[in-house]
Amino acid sequence: MSDIAPALRYTAFDVDGEGGNPAGVVLDARGLEAARMQEIAAEIGFSETAFLVDEGGAPGRFAIRYFSPLAEVAFCGHATIATAVALAERRGTGSLRLSTPAGEVGVETREADGRVLATLTSVPPTVRAVEEADLAAALDALRWEAGELDPELPPRIANAGNDHLVLAASTRARLAGLDYDGDALGGLMARRGWTTVHLVWRESATVFHARDPFPPGGVVEDPATGAAAAAFGGYLRSLGLVAPPARITVHQGEDMGRPSRLLVDVPPGDTGIGVSGTAAPMG
Repeated sequence: MSDIAPALRYTAFDVDGEGGNPAGVVLDARGLEAARMQEIAAEIGFSETAFLVDEGGAPGRFAIRYFSPLAEVAFCGHATIATAVALAERRGTGSLRLSTPAGEVGVETREADGRVLATLTSVPPTVRAVEEADLAAALDALRWEAGELDPELPPRIANAGNDHLVLAASTRARLAGLDYDGDALGGLMARRGWTTVHLVWRESATVFHARDPFPPGGVVEDPATGAAAAAFGGYLRSLGLVAPPARITVHQGEDMGRPSRLLVDVPPGDTGIGVSGTAAPMG
């Protein structure tokens, strides 16, 4: 384990220092091959670990890669927030341009209430229909009935760097009662290339609760999923469910004892979605 000493551990999208989603952060990954990054991510064991490489040239420009314990991921929101906060605590706040496998992502960090607040801007999101057979298979794996879905938030595949199946529960109780078939859902997600299934319940026009099964990453559930939150912002805009510019609050992780808060800014047009949050170092 000595050769992963530079790996930091942060929890992102925390609420006043509690909860959030743990992420590994390697601020200087120069010289690390992909196979070694994968090994480090597996040894750390968090849902994702981010590996940062200073590209030189313009200040604030970095290449970044993300690995779950099982595979590389094109984009990870919570690890991006964790990385930006860790970097700001060491170099000061400001602007970053991150070259990710999914495209370029901008991040702004600033002081807010005595902490560093980071805001990422995703790649432009896309939203498309779900094949009926895939929807039926997902519902079967989740042990949900079609009648338990909210008809005003129809199923879609949303992408802001990764594909996420968006399903809206009609009640908070349905969302809370998550008990899915991991093998069945994980197999379907692997075949379709879905990173998470983004399960949501609408509390109000601007407040949502979410849960994200993540079996392809070797994790039963993600307590805060920035990439899915960005994709969900694109979903809401695409379907006319918000009037941009709009700010959405997503509460996640509550049902697994790791409360998390994600602030989602939905601008007009077809540009990227903003996702903001804090991050705290883990002991």
